[in-house]
Formats: sequence, C-alpha cells, structure tokens
Amino acid sequence: METVSRESHGPGAVVPKARVHFRVTRFIMEAGVKLGLQSIPVATACTIYHKFFGEADLDAYDPYLIAMSAIYLAGKVEEQHLRTRDIINVSNRYFNPSSEPLELDARFWELRDSIVQCELLVLRALRFQVSFQHPHKYLLHYLISIKNWMNRYSWQRTPISVTAWALLRDSYHGALCLRFRAQHIAVAVLHLALQVYGVAVPAEAEAEKPWWQVFSDDLTKPIIDNIVSDLIQIYTMDTEIP
Repeated sequence: METVSRESHGPGAVVPKARVHFRVTRFIMEAGVKLGLQSIPVATACTIYHKFFGEADLDAYDPYLIAMSAIYLAGKVEEQHLRTRDIINVSNRYFNPSSEPLELDARFWELRDSIVQCELLVLRALRFQVSFQHPHKYLLHYLISIKNWMNRYSWQRTPISVTAWALLRDSYHGALCLRFRAQHIAVAVLHLALQVYGVAVPAEAEAEKPWWQVFSDDLTKPIIDNIVSDLIQIYTMDTEIP
C-alpha cells in the first residue's frame, strides 16, 4: 500500500512507532466498519496486529499489509468470514477515496496472494495463538450491575454506557489489550467514564471495599491508574496526528 514507518515530517524525520500503530489500528477500525465487522472481530484484528509487532520489527514489514491480513484472519477466528476481494477494495478506497474498485488484474492477484501469505506469516509469528479474551463481555456485565446500583434518573442523564464503550474501542489504538487483563480494562474504562461525568457510585463511602474491587478481587488502584494513563496518552496522540 504505502510505506508509513518513515513518513515525512521535515528533513530526516521519522514517525514514532506508537504513532504508526495508532494510524494503522485506526485503519483497521474504519475498514472493519465498512466491511460490516462486529466489535469483537475488530478487537481481535487489532490485538493480532499489536501482538505481531510485539514480536516483529516494524521496519521489516509493511504495517498496512499486516493489518489487512489481521482483518482477514480475525474474520476467520471470530467466524465472521470476509472475502479477500472485499478487504482489498475497502483498503484501496481508504487510501484512494476517489478510486474505482480494483480490476481483477495482475496487481489485484499479487495483493491477494500477499495477504494470504502474510496471514501464514502472522500465524507462525504468533505460534497460532490468535484467540483472545476481550473486555467486552465483562464491560457489559459491569454496566448492568452499575446501572442497577444507581438512581435511574442519574443514569439516564449521563451517557456513562456510551462513553465506556467508546473508551474501550479507542483503547485498541494502543497495546493495552496485551499489557492488562480483560477484566481490569473493562473496570478501568467504566471508572474513567464515571469520573468524566462526575458520577459517584451509591454508598461508596460506606462500602467495605471499592466498587471496582467487587468486580475484580485482584484489581488495585495503581493498575486502574496505569490503564487510564495509557488511555490518556492515546487521546493525546490523537490530537497530534492529522
């Protein structure tokens, strides 16, 4: 597609790897939406991408080709199968918005073969371990519990649920999914969503332990703070990238 690890930002400038990964995972998310992927396959594709580059050098591979293969592989893993032709056309339109779908010519078949071969490369690099436990099911459970604890009108006034889901989605721009447990990420995005709107969990002061420890016994405040800090770094990067 295009070389991104050394994009031009002035003479001799090199884009930091974290920014490259941010851009490529944004591509995965946007392509996933256009391909009709549900949230779990998109999360799996991002996790595959991050895990691959946790093992491999960014300069040795085209990150967008890895991303396309991650999307293709995630569709298989999560049983929402995609055609390589659809992935290629969506990707081509992403980079060239005014272009027509690619003809079934030598260039198309070369790209298709690259995706398929890259899929095998990714599988080998990850030792065929491409099934992941995501925070989504935990966040759903925690949101239902928090909603039942809270005053109905207070809950309806603030978009806690929408914000928590958005925070979870955006967390996949970074490698939080590899560094923290799924349950901990789910609690942390809910904790941050509550903080953003200044919403307190009822009877928190009288409780024997914090509400978030009810959901995960081994969770500590420093872990939550680390996850929130990583999320803030992602949003800071978002404001710096055109």
